[in-house]
Amino acid sequence: MRRTGGHVASSNVAPRRVHRARRLSLLVSTGVLSLALTTSIAGAKPTTTTDPGLLPQTSAEPSFGVSFQHQMHALWSDVSHNNVTRAHDLFFPRSAYVKMKTGLLAYPQSDYAQRLLAFFNLDIAAYHRFLFIGGAPRLVAVRVNRSDAAWIAPGHCENLIGYWHLPGVRLVYRHGAKVYSVGVASLISWRGVWYVVHLGPNPRPTNVGTIDSPSSGPGVPGPAGGC
Repeated sequence: MRRTGGHVASSNVAPRRVHRARRLSLLVSTGVLSLALTTSIAGAKPTTTTDPGLLPQTSAEPSFGVSFQHQMHALWSDVSHNNVTRAHDLFFPRSAYVKMKTGLLAYPQSDYAQRLLAFFNLDIAAYHRFLFIGGAPRLVAVRVNRSDAAWIAPGHCENLIGYWHLPGVRLVYRHGAKVYSVGVASLISWRGVWYVVHLGPNPRPTNVGTIDSPSSGPGVPGPAGGC
């Protein structure tokens, strides 16, 4: 759960899904998946009342198909509306994190709430303000290098349970005629589903909401590595 790179920090952040009408279609180019926004209609991502973190982990590799498309579009929508509560549905489950860290951390529940989730809340607000500089943005693509996904075995990266890790997803958006992008620093899996674990960079220089790798143009997914 670690990645470094360029970033923009925002100190004026609050401590603390809207309609998902469009969906993302899958294009493949030179090893990088580009999920380009289309105007076709899709239903919202199915919801369940079962806490997935209470169920056993599996080694199933998450796909980059419809479920991933819904998740990334939902994340964009939640950031655009600064909807932290809805964005929590896309964040790694607390119960799963506690399983991974019990016996390794003295207080895994506190670490989850006061570090991981607290940073995510700060980052949602920071990304919202950053993306709306110069007008309302429009998501045009999500870029990810599928080969960057790696299985992190139990016992590595200070975790008792294995998981898939994906670094450096790019959210590509347009302001008028210009294209920009920002990073989603790190996703990890639980039971074959991708969840955000770090929206902004990890580690970061100060404890404020921080934008991961903002760039003119679509940017480059990754780099590979980390956990």
